[in-house]
Amino acid sequence: MNIASPSFPLTFGLNTFGDVTSDADGRPISHAQTIRDLVSHGVAAEQAGLDFFGIGEHHLDDMPLSAADIVLSAVAARTERIHVGSAVTVLSSDDPVRVFQRYSTLNAVSDGRAEVILGRGSSIDSFPLFGFDLSDYEQLFEEKTNLFAHLREGGPVTWEGTTRSGLRDQDVVPHLESPLPTWIGVGGSPESVIRTAHYGFSLMLAVIGGPAARFAPYSELFQKALEQFGREPQQIGLHSPGHVAATDEQAREEFWPHYRDMIAKVSATRGFAIPTEASFRRELGPDGSLYVGSPETVAAKIAANLRVVGANRFDLKYGIPGMTDESLLTTIRLFGDQVVPRVRDLLA
Repeated sequence: MNIASPSFPLTFGLNTFGDVTSDADGRPISHAQTIRDLVSHGVAAEQAGLDFFGIGEHHLDDMPLSAADIVLSAVAARTERIHVGSAVTVLSSDDPVRVFQRYSTLNAVSDGRAEVILGRGSSIDSFPLFGFDLSDYEQLFEEKTNLFAHLREGGPVTWEGTTRSGLRDQDVVPHLESPLPTWIGVGGSPESVIRTAHYGFSLMLAVIGGPAARFAPYSELFQKALEQFGREPQQIGLHSPGHVAATDEQAREEFWPHYRDMIAKVSATRGFAIPTEASFRRELGPDGSLYVGSPETVAAKIAANLRVVGANRFDLKYGIPGMTDESLLTTIRLFGDQVVPRVRDLLA
């Protein structure tokens, strides 16, 4: 599959869950400082020439980004070119009208640079917080995505559903001046791929374990489903975690202990196997999901997997709780200044 058509040039982004960093002595910094640092990260991402900076919604002590759109507005106010958006917004436990209003407002503040990536919520911390029943997991996302699609089209909205009150000829403000790019984050469900095509949204493939090649059939399914639904071609993106440093060894040493601790912490609720050094090295290899290494190593892996999957965008999820802010800023600079140009050369 060709990675890009003339309509979809290659684009590259960074996203974060607002992971709490630690100081030089290993002590976690405050939630407030974490949020302030994220604004600086967004500015650094633009300075490094990147196309997108995204913040994912979480409600946890070590990932305290519960209001990403507010932080993204601060980033938009200090930048001029880079797109800003959610990565992801857990639509199932939110209200589609409020999500639309927040991101249409961000689109106005940023002069048309806002994007939104919608997700069902692979991390489910928002469901009990906002009083939603996990037994309604699928229905919540389907109905709310349907309503969001209506809102995005503009004009008075009439809609009926079972998960919230209906709307009748409702004018929802603020109105969009320019289209709001909308993606659905998919972790490996064919039904989610077809849903994305049905609504004519772009597809973000979240590869957080194993080979990216297993997602290539989803790209093909997406293209076929778009044709069958009579939709215009849409972008396909690839999202995976990683860390960039001057050398492979330095990147591994900075990343590994925090990656091990984070996966071990969430293993009970997410069903992840606790990583070993051997499994970590497999994920670093060509058939793994981690993009950890020097600029040359990371660029080669991105280029190879964009080809395999048939994607025209790559978003690196940077940062893990416990890393230092200095190491994250280094990743941002190296990713934009060295990794992305190398990927473009490899795919030219």
